[in-house]
Amino acid sequence: MNLTWTPQERRFREEVRAFAEAGVPPELRAKVLAHQRLERDDYVRWHNILADRGWGAPSWPKEYGGTGWNALQRLIFEVECFKAGAPRLLPFGLSMIGPVLMKYGSPAQRERFLPRIIRVEDWWCQGYSEPGSGSDLASLKTRAERDGDHYVVNGQKTWTTLAQYADWMFCLVRTDTEARPQRGISMLLLDMRSPGVTVRPIRTLDGGHDVNEVWLENVRVPVENLVGEENQGWTYAKYLLGHERTGIAGLGHCHRELGVLKRMAAQAQSGGRPLLSDPRMRDRISRIEVDIMALEMLLLRVAANNGGTPGPEASVLKIRGSEIQQDLAMLQMEVAGPDAWPYDPEWMFAEADDHGPGPEMAAAAGAGYADMRKTTIYGGTTEVQKGIIARLMLGL
Repeated sequence: MNLTWTPQERRFREEVRAFAEAGVPPELRAKVLAHQRLERDDYVRWHNILADRGWGAPSWPKEYGGTGWNALQRLIFEVECFKAGAPRLLPFGLSMIGPVLMKYGSPAQRERFLPRIIRVEDWWCQGYSEPGSGSDLASLKTRAERDGDHYVVNGQKTWTTLAQYADWMFCLVRTDTEARPQRGISMLLLDMRSPGVTVRPIRTLDGGHDVNEVWLENVRVPVENLVGEENQGWTYAKYLLGHERTGIAGLGHCHRELGVLKRMAAQAQSGGRPLLSDPRMRDRISRIEVDIMALEMLLLRVAANNGGTPGPEASVLKIRGSEIQQDLAMLQMEVAGPDAWPYDPEWMFAEADDHGPGPEMAAAAGAGYADMRKTTIYGGTTEVQKGIIARLMLGL
């Protein structure tokens, strides 16, 4: 595959880089580069800065308010924004339910929900996993029973990311208990402000609150909030998961954390010299850099061959991206050394400066390493992804 960039593509990269470097507020950049906790307003602020520029939905077609960019432009945008210290774009609306509604939603659903995603006027969360249904998602137990012009939903969802901020949930529910598991599932758009919805925090190892359990007790959902057809939700869920797994590859995140790692290694001392001057350390960093370059080429190839629509190749991207993110976090912790141990969760919310990673980054390295263990679990475990690859790509 010819990856030589045209003059137009180089100009586009320069345009995005200049915008990102000037457009990310300094205090927001400082929090992101220092691995500190972002609040709802931080994400919304960046989304609105992009929307004002006309870049609020970089992966969407123009007819829905997007940029209409091709795969390479989207990749350039992601990498340059991450390098500049921008927060990640919230995937739940832009990369998950948005594409599903474009393909399977009713005209009324598209008209109602899509415009509000771009500026995060509606914050979405994902109602998939349950206490007994994670990797085996088809075994989910949350029920939705038809009652006139409503569904009545009862059940529990877990590991629901940032549900404490959410206005809406795209929720998988069982509407037919007699059919085989995959055939009895539907997708509903559920208002999180409805009576009977309870969100409870799950604290993670770094003291943060990113995930939640969500209890649904006799929650009434209008029938018009059914996506597509009843009992066809497994089809929509798989389509959504392809987009999610491609995003989990985290190419922009990898590029940014590689820069953080290099700066940490340049500041750390070993025998009176910068650790970055150690040949063994340079070799390990170079190996990760090569892995990131290979991931980027794979992502471009998949996007070009599939027209931007992810297939089973998304599982390959998810595995490699997850592993590289874990490798980066592990090496950052090794560079921090014993300084990674005295971690104070309150530091995650302290005021950060705009000088990028400094000695204080060591305090977050251990927590970052622990947090990154999740990447090979969420969005479908590595074992599940290998099964998909074996069946759908290798024919085993």
